[in-house]
Amino acid sequence: MTGTPGTTDAPALPADEAGGATGPTPPGRPARSSWTFLTNHAHVLLTVAREPDVRVADLAARVGITARAALLVLRDLEDAGYLRRERVGRRTRYRVQEHRPLRHPNEASHEVDELIAVFTDRQDDGVRGG
Repeated sequence: MTGTPGTTDAPALPADEAGGATGPTPPGRPARSSWTFLTNHAHVLLTVAREPDVRVADLAARVGITARAALLVLRDLEDAGYLRRERVGRRTRYRVQEHRPLRHPNEASHEVDELIAVFTDRQDDGVRGG
């Protein structure tokens, strides 16, 4: 802890690691961690819904995480039944599985399709990727 209340000795994260920091902290205000409403899992799912043939390195760059982290998220989503993986030649293609409930109990009455529709250009034409 430094001599200034509300600050720490921890280095500030760059915007891409801090989850979308909006800039420096105004003078006289304590430093706060930045956060976003959507998790990396949601960002990965939405990116795959938009681009089923996206390469892992490109997916990671779009979401702002490492390729290793992207692979872990893809695996989580696949294990939970939200994505299906298939090989197409030397590439891997991920398909969003429609009609899966959102995981949190507060949103479990909604399907992943609804989330995708909100953040993509699709409304009633189904989930792409398959």
